[in-house]
Amino acid sequence: MRFSGKSVVITGAASGIGRAAALLFDREGATVFAADLNLAGAEAVAREGQNIVPVACDVCVPDQIRALMDHAAGTCGGIDVVFNNAGAGGAREAIDEIDADGWDRTMDLLLRSVAMGIRYAVPHMKQRPGASIVNTSSVAAVGPGYSPTAYAVAKAGVLHLTKCAATDLAQHGIRVNAVQPGFINTNIFTASMEMPAELVDTAKAMIAQMSSHAQPVSRGGQPDDIAQAVAFLASEAAGFVTGTSLIVDGGITIGPRHSWDPEAPGLFDALQAMAEGAGAAAAK
Repeated sequence: MRFSGKSVVITGAASGIGRAAALLFDREGATVFAADLNLAGAEAVAREGQNIVPVACDVCVPDQIRALMDHAAGTCGGIDVVFNNAGAGGAREAIDEIDADGWDRTMDLLLRSVAMGIRYAVPHMKQRPGASIVNTSSVAAVGPGYSPTAYAVAKAGVLHLTKCAATDLAQHGIRVNAVQPGFINTNIFTASMEMPAELVDTAKAMIAQMSSHAQPVSRGGQPDDIAQAVAFLASEAAGFVTGTSLIVDGGITIGPRHSWDPEAPGLFDALQAMAEGAGAAAAK
């Protein structure tokens, strides 16, 4: 019961990582404000928990973020934890094809919403013992190849925003950290592709199978893997941790497959095989 008596605000709480986090914080004693554009989905999550309050919120509208934070603080007398998690895949076009509107929509959803979530939560978090903010970034922030360009740039921005906010808010006793998920079995991929509902479960199973072969941990990542990391960062166990991020990716960012899979030959293995082959030919 690490969060007994605490108030927790989570955006994007109707599904995936947000849903898993809402249920985890609820199990550990918090009053959870589960915010989502999909109010029916947030209400369904609330029915699964004990003390979860569903709230309609479009994080692309700053006034709705402010109303969410004011509502949580007005109900509980303040806010102890904020998990800025809402997001989607955003614009999929490459940099030579994307238009300004697609770029702006992606930045509004994935980066500005985090900034405004911090902005409107902080007045209700100042001097709250153990106050903590956790932001969802991504392994896409560490380099290309994990996501569309606009998504990757926005998530890299979340990392730097996390560091800057940690310095700004230290004077108020508020810690700020980020979590960087790898390939997690949620609906973010299928939703961004506008996939028909009848294909979603099949697609998610395929993603889980493919990701389990792309990383050292040989299983697909689950929303609860990220929720557990978020709860740690928000808890007193991480009381000496601020301005940093926790990568939770099954090891996918370690390096190319041959760096961790003994069955996958790397460059030096190939060169060694060439040298041995040349030596054998010369011996003949």
